[in-house]
Amino acid sequence: MDGPDQIGPDHTPKRTISDKVRYTVKTFATREGLLGDYDYGYLFIPRLPFTKRARKSAPFFGLDDRVPVVLALILGLQHALAMLAGVISPPILLGGSGGANFGDDLYQYLVSTSLIVSGLLSVVQMFRFHIKGTKYYIGTGLLSVVGTSFSTITVAQGAFSQMYKSGYCPTLEDGTKLPCPKGYGALLGTSCLCSLLEIGMSFMSSRILARVFPPLVTGPTVLLIGASLIKSAMQDWAGGASCGADPSARAMCPSANAPHPLPWGSPEFIGLGFLVFVTIIVCERWGPPILKSCSVIVGLLVGSIVAAACNYFDSSGIAAAPVASFAWVHTFPLSVYPPLILPLLALYIVIMMESIGDITATCDVSRLQVEGDTFDSRIQGGVLGNGITCLLAGLMTISPMSVFAQNNGVIALTKCANRTAGYCCCFFLVIMGIFSKFAAALVAIPSSVLGGMTAFLFSSVAVSGLRIIGSVPPTRRNRFILTASFSIGMGVTLLPEWFSYFFTYKGDNHALEGLINAVDLVMENGFAISAILGIFLNLFIPDEPDDIPAIFESTHSDDGPVQTNIPEQSSTTTKIA
Repeated sequence: MDGPDQIGPDHTPKRTISDKVRYTVKTFATREGLLGDYDYGYLFIPRLPFTKRARKSAPFFGLDDRVPVVLALILGLQHALAMLAGVISPPILLGGSGGANFGDDLYQYLVSTSLIVSGLLSVVQMFRFHIKGTKYYIGTGLLSVVGTSFSTITVAQGAFSQMYKSGYCPTLEDGTKLPCPKGYGALLGTSCLCSLLEIGMSFMSSRILARVFPPLVTGPTVLLIGASLIKSAMQDWAGGASCGADPSARAMCPSANAPHPLPWGSPEFIGLGFLVFVTIIVCERWGPPILKSCSVIVGLLVGSIVAAACNYFDSSGIAAAPVASFAWVHTFPLSVYPPLILPLLALYIVIMMESIGDITATCDVSRLQVEGDTFDSRIQGGVLGNGITCLLAGLMTISPMSVFAQNNGVIALTKCANRTAGYCCCFFLVIMGIFSKFAAALVAIPSSVLGGMTAFLFSSVAVSGLRIIGSVPPTRRNRFILTASFSIGMGVTLLPEWFSYFFTYKGDNHALEGLINAVDLVMENGFAISAILGIFLNLFIPDEPDDIPAIFESTHSDDGPVQTNIPEQSSTTTKIA
């Protein structure tokens, strides 16, 4: 029997030094520890056309099960590749012509640092720290990873546009936009300030959060974020968002002195992006499990190979890039930009609700309970962890982070929910970021190739919004709230300048001017309007006890109303999922 000094705090026997040595030797020096009895062919054998393949099932690795070292490394790399496209897209867009207009050196730095920060801060979510003396945690304790949030792009691009118009960011006399590190620093500083909202809300009851921010509110918001992003993706697909989407004045893309410049919308650009898109579809249809989860990166690789063969690549940036990089190699002056506060507060509410849904999905695919005290503590820890990672990301020169949903698909495909694979994923992300030649190669990818990839990624964001909306019972009240919030939100997404002439103040009151700019920035973002209006209507319009889903409502014929089958039901409370 173990003595009192041999029992751990969780009432399990402590490991002695000799036990740890034997465990290490068994893990790294035996076939069982390195390879195990896993069927690796399951991961790599494709489903070839016109052939039959017996369906195989891999064993499931739970949260704390022992995983062979080689398998953990392979699955960790797979998770990293599944994240890669999502991690690099926001810094590429924010550092480009629609954002701060950085040169190659800062552009490459943002991509490298985004990979490093995503890897380091994902460990915070997976490790799950307990706050001593309280019931609260930091992190989920699951194989849940964080990456730069797509949701920031629409708000940031609108803010940079406003900064250049107001003179906050510099321009030449002919209107050419110059690099604006001051504006990017203002984005980081304001995001750090607003992250305190998510940190504070993580201590609220999950029932209150579910009441104030149900899928009825978050669904249209996520849908409109994806819809607004698709526009920039399609502009890149045709050659670039900065070189003239106006048919009457098409410029040479990406610039007149590029290796292979062409007018915006040229068939060659459309074909490159289409090649990426088709490759993603082919991987999904016939690819093995290890390719299905990273099909977006495979499509990007195929498009890049063809673009390089056809002389679309400019390799000067790759040659000039340093060998290694890390956070804080470049820094930006942190400040608070008041007009950004309101949009970023709305953004953090969206990020928080996305995190709750993704953590719920991670618990589900990890075969863990999605209700009860343990689940609630994982949600609380995940939201608090995400708020802290957003704050740390800003201090590490990267825009806000969010919990990634792509990795839930990897878990479902590979049946591995083990955190060891997650830690290997973090290791690969950090390594990719440190070697800045890798980031320089990503930055050098032609816009049309990136456009074919980001069109798919951003569309997946919109589809996530549709999935959330699909979980809402189609009662008359819910349909009314969805219609009201979506109508103005979608209208603003299609015509963002519709509110720009409402306020015409041109006085010396800078405080009032800042408030007006903040309101204008909110009114330029359809997802923010949809979120605000949805929250208000959801709390203002009461539930109807006898309200029934629209699918059961009566219909009319020439002979009068015809009643359909109406099952008896009580009012339901929608869970966040």
